[in-house]
Amino acid sequence: MLHLIYYVLAALVFALDQFTKRLIVVHMNEGDSISVIGDFFMLTSHRNRGAAFGILQNQRWFFVIVTIVILIGVIWYLQKLRREGGRTMLKVALGLLLGGALGNFLDRALFGEVVDFLHFHFRFTLLGWDVDYDYAIFNLADSAIVIGVALIFLDSLLMWRKEKRGIVHEHDQA
Repeated sequence: MLHLIYYVLAALVFALDQFTKRLIVVHMNEGDSISVIGDFFMLTSHRNRGAAFGILQNQRWFFVIVTIVILIGVIWYLQKLRREGGRTMLKVALGLLLGGALGNFLDRALFGEVVDFLHFHFRFTLLGWDVDYDYAIFNLADSAIVIGVALIFLDSLLMWRKEKRGIVHEHDQA
């Protein structure tokens, strides 16, 4: 029963992502911005027909098919980990990845585009150089995916360290 918590995490990520995207669509026109913290952090209504940073624009069916494969793989791996036990960080990571992938998948499948709205603008001077950088606009699903991937990477590093020290337990293997 405890293994369901990772699917609940995925459902929460998915629901929060869809809720926030819907708020943006209903209350803002595309291209509108609302300042949250000056010009550093804004809510900007944006549509993305591609992947991160706007690459591979208008490849809707490619993303739908790839996401289906990823979702099947994540669910399969979560089930495998459930049977084997251990690896809590990896299960949390997969739950975040599952929820985020589902959120963006639904947008692409239904509308052919993803609603993005979190917009950061970095402006500062570093070693005499003026830095003025607009980070790619993203959403909560993207954030969950990035955090999930980072946790997978961290889990892999920790497992590698345990293996190197020879302290991997049978339930830690995956």
